[in-house]
Amino acid sequence: MESITDIEIYPIISLLIFFIFFVALFYWVITAKKEYITTVSNLPLDHNNNTTS
Repeated sequence: MESITDIEIYPIISLLIFFIFFVALFYWVITAKKEYITTVSNLPLDHNNNTTS
């Protein structure tokens, strides 16, 4: 691996992508409206939908 030039940047980029993704996800969860969370969490239990499987 030492023969590949500038390979040491790839783990840093991967860590940054991972960290930014989960910080953004955490921010979205904290700022999500409670009504939306309740609606989405009740979707599997909703028996009034018109979809056929």
